[in-house]
Amino acid sequence: MPSRILALFNLRPGVEAAEYEHWAKTVDLPTVNALPSIDTFEVFRITGKLGSADPAPYAYGEMIVINDMEVFAVDIATEKMQAVAAEFGRLAETVFLTTEPLD
Repeated sequence: MPSRILALFNLRPGVEAAEYEHWAKTVDLPTVNALPSIDTFEVFRITGKLGSADPAPYAYGEMIVINDMEVFAVDIATEKMQAVAAEFGRLAETVFLTTEPLD
């Protein structure tokens, strides 16, 4: 069964949404989706809290579906992925959550 990582994040002060979204579309999404360990990688703009007028605590979310965690560890250790991760860290303050399905 695939593993899933849920990432919730806000942009760092001074980072514009257009800058992050352009980078996500042109670098992050195609690079991560090309990894052998990835089934799907999606980025979402969070638009609000369901049933509430209060602002959402996060501006963006990601769902990463990983088909093999051992291969994923190798994939993310590459120089290319380390550069992508460093740029993401420059752009966003992120909480990465590991998940498992309910049986």
